Amino acid sequence: MGLIHIYCGNGKGKTTAALGLALRAAGSGMKVHFVQLLKGGKTSELESLSLIPNISVDRSNKNYGFTFKMSDDTKTQLIQCHNVLLKRAYELMNSGTIDMLIIDEFNAAYEYNLLDRNLADQIITMKPQKIELVLTGRNPQPKFIDVADYVSEINPIKHPYSCGQKARKGIEF
Repeated sequence: MGLIHIYCGNGKGKTTAALGLALRAAGSGMKVHFVQLLKGGKTSELESLSLIPNISVDRSNKNYGFTFKMSDDTKTQLIQCHNVLLKRAYELMNSGTIDMLIIDEFNAAYEYNLLDRNLADQIITMKPQKIELVLTGRNPQPKFIDVADYVSEINPIKHPYSCGQKARKGIEF
């Protein structure tokens, strides 16, 4: 029986936790599909995931930048990209070919209306029983918390970014 996991909060580690779960699942023979919203460009975890046969990845090849800096045109492009990714994830989830679906930054994209909310809701409400669904991102909707089986909140106590440290390859990206 597949369950729903949410990794949320303002701390570093939501994506990392989901990737750890993907690694564990793939190691046990499960087929994992990892969808990444709001993030584009090259990141180190993608290099590692490409080496694991049981994990497929779908994301934008373009980095749209931070949401608060986006123009309306850029937001429209990002919404279109997200909707394509979600539609493919929905179809794959219902195809019977995967065991786990991870949607990274789902909660944030949902909160900022950067995806088709009806489709996003369907992914959760119409999830096949056997699919393990993992959602990450800040500020999950209360309705998602209500249906989730696991909710882990990651809160920062201390982070080098607050002292001006830039993101480091292999650690933050």
